[in-house]
Amino acid sequence: MMATVEAVKTLVEVKYVANLLNKHRGEIYSDLWVFGVNVGLRISDLLPITLAQGKTGTLEIVEGKTAKKRKITLNDTAMSIVNKRIVNNPSHVYLFQVDSNRARNKPLSRSAVSKAFAEVGEMVDVKLGTHSMRKTLGWVMHSQGASIERVCKVLNHSHPAVTMRYIGLTEADTQAAYSEFEIKV
Repeated sequence: MMATVEAVKTLVEVKYVANLLNKHRGEIYSDLWVFGVNVGLRISDLLPITLAQGKTGTLEIVEGKTAKKRKITLNDTAMSIVNKRIVNNPSHVYLFQVDSNRARNKPLSRSAVSKAFAEVGEMVDVKLGTHSMRKTLGWVMHSQGASIERVCKVLNHSHPAVTMRYIGLTEADTQAAYSEFEIKV
């Protein structure tokens, strides 16, 4: 069984994680984090993205896990990462391609990303892993007012209950709603 990972729950923390990844693991990991939290793909669908696919501004993929078709329009933040990576790495095939001799013309590996995220997660006391990008997108969308059904659709989940469990809505979150949404008459 895979270890449970968490979402990063504030935009300040999302940026902090990006900065720590850049400082301790390099720009490629920071770029992957920011791109990943903006597109919400599983790591297995994220790493094979090519520069050519990114350049179009729309990702059309078939999810590896579910075989469901997905169409994702890249937002300005995701496009800025694509454009930066094209300028800085014009000879690369993959958006998140490594330059080592052992992995020439290959994207980052899932295990390398997992290790980098876990290290930074320890620094911020959050269980970070490759799924944290998807969970973070879902959490941030929901916390900013998107309906759970909309988050469900974006993450391509089969049912809102799956999404609620996935993004980590807790009993404490439910109880907090009674104070936050007081209806005074």
